[in-house]
Amino acid sequence: MPDDPSLSFDFTPKKPPEEVRPLTVGELDRAIKGALDDVFRSAVWVEGEVTDARPAPNGHLYFCLRDEREEAAIDVVVYRSTVTPRIRSLCADGARVRLRGRPTLWPPRGRLQFVADRVQPAGRGALLEALEKLKAKLAAEGLFAPERKRPLPSEPHTIGVVTSPRGAAIHDVCRVAFRRGGARILLAPAQVQGTGAVESICRALAQLQRVRGVDVIVVGRGGGSTDDLVAFNDEAVVRAIACCRVPVVSAVGHDVDVTLTDFAADGRAATPSQAAEMVVPDRMARQELLRRTRLHLARAMRARIGEGQVAVVRSARRLSDPRLAIAAHQQALDDRVARLIAQTRAGIARRREAAARGQQRLAYLHPQAVVARERARAGRLGQRLETLWSGSFERRSSELRHATARLDALSPLRVLARGYAIATRDDGRAVRTSEDVAAGDTIHVRVRDARIEANVERVESPERKQ
Repeated sequence: MPDDPSLSFDFTPKKPPEEVRPLTVGELDRAIKGALDDVFRSAVWVEGEVTDARPAPNGHLYFCLRDEREEAAIDVVVYRSTVTPRIRSLCADGARVRLRGRPTLWPPRGRLQFVADRVQPAGRGALLEALEKLKAKLAAEGLFAPERKRPLPSEPHTIGVVTSPRGAAIHDVCRVAFRRGGARILLAPAQVQGTGAVESICRALAQLQRVRGVDVIVVGRGGGSTDDLVAFNDEAVVRAIACCRVPVVSAVGHDVDVTLTDFAADGRAATPSQAAEMVVPDRMARQELLRRTRLHLARAMRARIGEGQVAVVRSARRLSDPRLAIAAHQQALDDRVARLIAQTRAGIARRREAAARGQQRLAYLHPQAVVARERARAGRLGQRLETLWSGSFERRSSELRHATARLDALSPLRVLARGYAIATRDDGRAVRTSEDVAAGDTIHVRVRDARIEANVERVESPERKQ
């Protein structure tokens, strides 16, 4: 704040007057409150990181505003008349905000607090930024993967607990475990906040893992501020829980508190008491379930026995005299044997008949028989062929003689033999008329026994003479 003469205080010790009346606590608180009101008559702006945000049932909003650069913090209250949904969303753990208001003293508790009437975002706090980066890094390595989660044992004999021996968490776990039926609780004392808490928690986890009988481990503590729970957001603690050889249940703080160990553990409980309810089976509930199961089993057995008795009575009524039943079955057996013998004999007869037919067919198809049949057939065919050949030869010979006679009658040689001749030109055409030749042409004259070449000296035609 700027220098203001009104903010100067004189702390020089003064000698008190004699018989000074001491102030009551209320008077002192009112005096301090009045001095603060006089100094901060107008509203101021302050900026910091929100921690331990907690809405009250009456609607007010309480949180702590801490300085990231030095060890300094102040309690802040936003009254219900000022709280809006946006302000409620802005004032979350790890958020960096800018507040307008005035500091004052709350006399009932003698507590210095800052009453804010306006809230503006100022980015993300350094702690929240670092926490988100660590969460993203571990998630990328697969430490929070659902497939890594192991089921919790249904009947654990020894339950390891990593928490403070002086805190309320171990008492809550023991109380719930005793109420639900009892279980062996093995405490590994650990420092859960402050310097050295991370090493203490990791060391306690390692000690419990060396005990063979431990079936499940509960790691947690009671509620506290964000600074109190910082050890359960440490990378070493998260990796130690993820690498634990037995299932781990994270039970840190209250319902609204969420730490990185909740993501790495195999199970997450809102409180240590709920963690005990998760890992310790309820003896009374199991006894009640066993009682109901026995009752249902007894009823089912009685019903089954009754049904069996009724079935026996019905069977006895249907069975009557066993000798008659046996005789009836024997008679039926004799009848079936007789039928079987008759069917067997009929089948044998059919097979013999089929075998005889097969032998007949086989004898008919024997190669010697086939060859003999084919030879006889070939002989018959040869005789027929010889007969057909002789007849056909005679017919063809007679037809040839007739054709030869007719051809001989029409042959030009027969004409030539009677004293005629045939004249042809060089091109082989016969000389038929006087116009086919001219004087000086060469013609060929064919007589019965020779061929004569002649030159035409003159062509005389009766028509030309006229």
